[in-house]
Amino acid sequence: MRKLVGLALVAGVMLVSACNTVEGVGRDVSSAGNTVAKTADDAK
Repeated sequence: MRKLVGLALVAGVMLVSACNTVEGVGRDVSSAGNTVAKTADDAK
């Protein structure tokens, strides 16, 4: 359990450092949404 929490913490820190502005967060969320939408379209 401790390893899982540590891994989640490291992943969170990397995510926050990768997009340090509101604009960066918006781009990341938009990119993730586009990826999910494309995957859903491909599955049809």
